Amino acid sequence: MLRLDFSHPQPLFTSQATRHIEAAAAAALPPCTLMERAGQATARLAMAMAPHARTIWLACGSGNNGGDGLQAAAALRAAGRHVVVSCLADDAQQLPPDARQAWLRARHAGVEFASQPPSLGPQDLCVDALLGLGLTAHPRRHPADARLLQWLEALHSGTTPVLSVDLPSGLMADTGQFAPGLTPGGPAIAARYTLALLTLKPGLFTAHGRDAACCVWFDDLGVGNAGTSPAAWLAGAPRPSSRPHASHKGSYGDVAIIGGEGVGPRGMGMTGAALLAASAALHAGAGRVLVALLDGVADATTVTSVQPECMPRRFEALALDGGVTAVAGCGGGIAIAAVLEPILLQAGRLVLDADALNAIATDGAMARLLRARASRTDRATVLTPHPLEAARLLGVETDAVQADRLAAASELAARFHCAVVLKGSGSVIAAKGHTPRINPTGNARLATAGTGDVLAGLLGARLAAVPATLDAAFEAACSACWEHGAAADHWPGSSALTALKLARTLTA
Repeated sequence: MLRLDFSHPQPLFTSQATRHIEAAAAAALPPCTLMERAGQATARLAMAMAPHARTIWLACGSGNNGGDGLQAAAALRAAGRHVVVSCLADDAQQLPPDARQAWLRARHAGVEFASQPPSLGPQDLCVDALLGLGLTAHPRRHPADARLLQWLEALHSGTTPVLSVDLPSGLMADTGQFAPGLTPGGPAIAARYTLALLTLKPGLFTAHGRDAACCVWFDDLGVGNAGTSPAAWLAGAPRPSSRPHASHKGSYGDVAIIGGEGVGPRGMGMTGAALLAASAALHAGAGRVLVALLDGVADATTVTSVQPECMPRRFEALALDGGVTAVAGCGGGIAIAAVLEPILLQAGRLVLDADALNAIATDGAMARLLRARASRTDRATVLTPHPLEAARLLGVETDAVQADRLAAASELAARFHCAVVLKGSGSVIAAKGHTPRINPTGNARLATAGTGDVLAGLLGARLAAVPATLDAAFEAACSACWEHGAAADHWPGSSALTALKLARTLTA
């Protein structure tokens, strides 16, 4: 059993693949072995988490997840703990065969069964073994049992820490969404932990999964997954970069930030977005950072007053076909549409963000130019949409994107033949020929204006230092997402995170 520290990549398996792994292991082992191992692992972690608990309440479903909980109850009782079990099955005959044996073992161990949750305090522990993986196959067919909803409410609203067995009940393993009718009413009050069993699932790390699962532990129950392909990888930390002493600014590439619509056209100035991206690219180690503000009245001091090392340029003075990496769209507003065609045609390395993506979503000619870039061997493109921008590009509603973030990111990558960063909780990075990655770093401190522009600038710096290929762009996107989130994870608790401060914490 290990607690995930996210420093190393981890394979993530769908519910279907997990069932395949489980079935193969069960066929090779004596009956009930996997459930016994799951129960023992749950009991060990429960005792380590709450060594002074007066009562441990286990809410058990009527499937194999409930059987894991019943095995854990028997092990906890054998260790001398006061255990109370509430089970959706009224008797052993309502349970699958292995879970039926776990029920009998718990009864034989003297476990107390109760139809209602006991009175618990913050020093006690709840174990959620209600639904688990079984929910994923039929998310709309969860048990129509008032007790289920009552116990879920007790788990979500109480002050007692909760340990979920395999998955937080109601969370779908493949998507990180909650099944209809099982969404928690609000943020968790108490600490939450999840012990993933057999495999790690994508839904634990994206969409609502990170909030629901919180601190994730993993036990493969002594079963390998050789021969089964993961659906995604939980991204690991990028390799530390090193800069040879005999290098110069040309060794790390030029980044051109193109955006920052002025206040004149619509009365909504967004020059700050471009300047934030520029600051991020500079602090992340780009050799030179050029800034082309799409503002007819801005002068050089607009750029240099914020970051004197950055170099102001008129758009027409940029040599886009001279090896520069373009970051287009940050605060671009409606002005970006007028310059998007030459950017798509000429830039060797390109990050498209924000209003550049919105312009492509509404202009079929620009979308065709974007797709055509893939036919060139000296072109590399990364899109960085948030869910609404992704929905516009795909022609669907935002809810459809969020309902399956892995699928949405992969569809964007296939449609536009480029690398894609679908931003959000557990950002998804996808590219054709690559298993998608889910980024594990970052937190809600990033939910403030300008942090997406910082990511775009950071990505521009990483892209500028690698070959103009899809493979290199995919790896650059993974690295930038990790670094961006890690900076927020290490942010001092006493200091508000603002985008400019974030940009200035980045390192080459």
